[in-house]
Amino acid sequence: MDIERFVDGCIKANTEDDPQAAVLEVLSKAIRNPNAMLAAVGEPTQAEIKVLHRSKALTIFSAAWTPQMNLMPHNHLMWANIGIYTGREDNILWRQTPGRIEAFGAKALFAGDSVALPVDVIHSVTNPLQRFTGGIHIYGGDFFDTTRSQWDPETLAREPSDGASIGRIFERENQRMHARDKS
Repeated sequence: MDIERFVDGCIKANTEDDPQAAVLEVLSKAIRNPNAMLAAVGEPTQAEIKVLHRSKALTIFSAAWTPQMNLMPHNHLMWANIGIYTGREDNILWRQTPGRIEAFGAKALFAGDSVALPVDVIHSVTNPLQRFTGGIHIYGGDFFDTTRSQWDPETLAREPSDGASIGRIFERENQRMHARDKS
């Protein structure tokens, strides 16, 4: 697995008539061999986002989830493709209803799986395993410079979200993991 060639392939695919489908094809092909992707990006050791490419048109990163990490319901306001190269990612799909959101579906992704999420998706993410999960996340825009929404996991109250707030969640998750390891 050559990460630079993978990123270049995604950038080129993003210029096609249906960019999400074209990028998903590149991702799906790359993730079919999850061990090769794992070797290319490295074994996850903490919750983190490793940016592989960032522009106004496309963001590509490797995301690592700590054991049993949860991310509250959130939206992207852009299409997203996700491919898992180690572990498992459980997604709960949510939809807007008058006054709140409600769960309406779920999708479990295992190593080697990829999925396309539409622009209007709201989902929450869980790593149900006692080990790390790693995935490649590709967004049809600048993920880090887009103000989005997240919903409080207990009250489902809507809150603002952006790249910095997601970064703080990953920092807190690493603190939780290190505190657990010390006990």
